[in-house]
Amino acid sequence: MRHHRGVHTGERAERERPGQPGTTPAPRGVGPGHGDGAGAGPRRRRVRRPWLTASAVLLLLVPVGPLVLRALDADGPSPFPQLLAFLPWLLVPGWLALVCAIFARRVLLIVVAVVVLAGTGWFVQPYGPDAPPGAEERPGKARFRVLTANLEYGGATEGLLRALRRERPQLVAVQECDHRCAKALRSAEMRAEYPHRVIATGSRAEGSALLSVFPLSDRSEVPGLLSMPGAVADVRGTAVRVQVAHPMPPETDSLSTWRAELGRLRDYAAERGRTPTLIAGDFNASQDHAAFRALLDTGMRDAARQTGHSRTPTWPTLTAPPLGVQIDHVLLSDPMVPVDAQFVDLPNTDHRALLVDVKLF
Repeated sequence: MRHHRGVHTGERAERERPGQPGTTPAPRGVGPGHGDGAGAGPRRRRVRRPWLTASAVLLLLVPVGPLVLRALDADGPSPFPQLLAFLPWLLVPGWLALVCAIFARRVLLIVVAVVVLAGTGWFVQPYGPDAPPGAEERPGKARFRVLTANLEYGGATEGLLRALRRERPQLVAVQECDHRCAKALRSAEMRAEYPHRVIATGSRAEGSALLSVFPLSDRSEVPGLLSMPGAVADVRGTAVRVQVAHPMPPETDSLSTWRAELGRLRDYAAERGRTPTLIAGDFNASQDHAAFRALLDTGMRDAARQTGHSRTPTWPTLTAPPLGVQIDHVLLSDPMVPVDAQFVDLPNTDHRALLVDVKLF
């Protein structure tokens, strides 16, 4: 009996061992490794940053629309043509959106940002073919210089005259040539230097001029709200069609006019047949606009692009370079090839002039 009682007492002690006298056993699930009990270690919680997510979404809204239109070969309604003009700079909101998406840990937004950056990088590449190799060394029929300049309501007239004396271009396309500009271009000095000319007078923005050391014939004009005169130049015995370009800018209230006038320039280029054709001026469009690419797709080639300057900005001079867009162009058809291009800064205008050396084969 005494031995049995000892065994009984030991079993009872074993049953009471998990708890301490005078305490209540801890409930199930509370303790190390369970829940938020007193003995639990610190639990890592996912921190949400909604402002980063919202920032990423808003930043992506800036480039997504223009990129979709660029992929669809369209310009779309306002404000997309204006945004497309600055397409390379859409990389900035794309990168900022990617950073915000990474810190917000939003996988979908990260993927969208990467796609946006890749798409922008793809479209930033120069549009159109490279210049044929060896053009500088190959003998040609003629070599001449072309200058195009937008004078901003005639304000850069004196700067233009100085550039003409210094650079000696043989063909000159002038936009926004007001009455002061027209008078200066009709001076005895300019008549001696450029005996052949077409000057279309108008208001401060409407006037344009074509100056040439070569004889001009078959004078014509591409219809537009701003003057766009043209003619056929006799360049060392070869007839070359020369056209000044100055379509309306793609502002909200003139988008349809802008498209129509670029379309007329495209038609002018397309109907050239086998005649060498040169179009120079302020196109108010860049390679990122579908209406301008349609003109290039007729076989015209951008002289700046073919000489390694496809993204050098010409407008506005307040920020260009480095920030701006190339809307002033010299376009050439076969058998003309650009061998050099320079951007000339003129005072009192928001455009940089473009000077191109051309070889006619």
